[in-house]
Amino acid sequence: MIRPMYYEEKPEDVIRAYTGTELHCRNWDTEAALRMLMNNLDPDVAVDSNELIVYGGSGRAARNWIEYHRIVRTLKTLKEDETLCIQSGKPVYIAPTHKAAPRVVIANSNIVPHWATQENFDRYDEMGLIMYGQMTAGSWIYIGTQGILQGTYETLGAAAKTHFGSDSLKGKFVLTAGMGGMSGAQPMAATMNDGVILDVEVREERIRRKVDEGYCDRITTGIDEALQWIMNAKNEGIPLSVGLVGNAAEVHPELVKRDIVPDIITDQTPAHDLSSYVPIGDLAELDKIRQTDREEYHRRALSSIKLHVEAILELQRRGSIVFDYGNNLRSQAERAGVDIRDEMGNFRYQGFVPKYIRPLFCMGKGPFRWVALSGDPQDIEAIDAKVLELFPSDKGLARWIKLASQKVPVLGLPGRVCWLGYGDRAKLGVEINKMVASKELKAPVVIGRDHLDCGSVASPYRETEDMLDGSDAIADWPLINFALNSINGASWVSFHHGGGVGIGNSLHAGFVIVADGTLKREEQLRKVLTVDPGIGIARHVDAGYQIAMDTARQKSVRIPD
Repeated sequence: MIRPMYYEEKPEDVIRAYTGTELHCRNWDTEAALRMLMNNLDPDVAVDSNELIVYGGSGRAARNWIEYHRIVRTLKTLKEDETLCIQSGKPVYIAPTHKAAPRVVIANSNIVPHWATQENFDRYDEMGLIMYGQMTAGSWIYIGTQGILQGTYETLGAAAKTHFGSDSLKGKFVLTAGMGGMSGAQPMAATMNDGVILDVEVREERIRRKVDEGYCDRITTGIDEALQWIMNAKNEGIPLSVGLVGNAAEVHPELVKRDIVPDIITDQTPAHDLSSYVPIGDLAELDKIRQTDREEYHRRALSSIKLHVEAILELQRRGSIVFDYGNNLRSQAERAGVDIRDEMGNFRYQGFVPKYIRPLFCMGKGPFRWVALSGDPQDIEAIDAKVLELFPSDKGLARWIKLASQKVPVLGLPGRVCWLGYGDRAKLGVEINKMVASKELKAPVVIGRDHLDCGSVASPYRETEDMLDGSDAIADWPLINFALNSINGASWVSFHHGGGVGIGNSLHAGFVIVADGTLKREEQLRKVLTVDPGIGIARHVDAGYQIAMDTARQKSVRIPD
């Protein structure tokens, strides 16, 4: 990508979030926003903190270093009746509001639909007018690779039940590619399900980072060694994750040639943006081309994607179970000339949401998360224990909490992700607030979620693919979600374009609310954590899903007659 001026006033010191109880801002809401912004850019959390890139190819936390410093200075002086407005990573207005209003309102990458193309976005980016916020990068609620870990774990678990009639992937071989900030969750998610996984990643340093963090077991540069490890573990029924340094456009066709057919295939390379996908070739030469000749780089990327996806389709024909993990690889392959659709016009392999996750969305479940602003992992341990106490009959939840507490590394501010449904989110949020009030927790706690959720996103190639009523591209729902969280007192709210699947392909909303231990905040928590998944249930009721209708009746979610 031809980059604008991101690097002026770059901090000399490594960015680490503040911890403890000392305030650097005037209240805990703005303090939390500041700490989470800093946490996004912690080098232990971000993919490339030097360039403000948090994850997802080019997803940034602030537009450039100048604007980062302006945001920090403004947050430190923001009053309790003011709201900071962020336009694509740049602070643009301090609005007079009121104490119950969000302290920060963020909008990232939003372009009028007729102009909402990657080419126009790139031009605006080069002009210094916009930035790509991905999902949780530009909304300051990224918690590292753990953020997508349970979603990937749940998806692979659902695949085991659906295709093998088992609660385990024991003895099953999963093939995937990508090991960045989000995709790096795949190795651990597979082994948590007792499976064996080969994850192909072109950048050796990214695999080494995930091995060092504990997300991946082994690394190799040799396909023969990788396959030997994989097949031995598969035959012995032993969980194992292997990171292979290589390009999927070369490795996958080689598996076809050798007639090695994985049980499951998916992919999390950053295919949503051709400038972030790495084609076949020398990395140094490719980086130079990307900086100087975008059209040539994109041509090479599409050529490699064609090889990559044609190999996936051939392995599917030979028996592999294939699903898309929402990186827009299928539509890029179609652009490259791959025969990716069947005679009915549908993709030859389905996305993970309609295939496995939508029933959870219908129940208001999704990637709920919290972060301990104290910086003390013991606060997360205490909340883990509270989760087990509050929901003793949920065996799946108990298994997840146990696995996460044992395996997930603490990187940056300690946090946890946990898929909770309607009613349970509000119940836990109120309990966390009480734990803050009683000093059982050492400092307030940030509560939020991924933008990938039941009612917060319109994304026809991912979350809203194949909706029952054909409403895949209707984007009213995330706008309503954004409004509901704003008026009910979230600490900060965000509305983004293009996260996950790229410019022109999605609109989505996020929120964060701080459990500060006050009685007033308890009521705000109850409301925000009710309406946020509530609109998700309503969205799926409106689309005609029986599970959502049943959930609405059982949970007293009010749907107009």
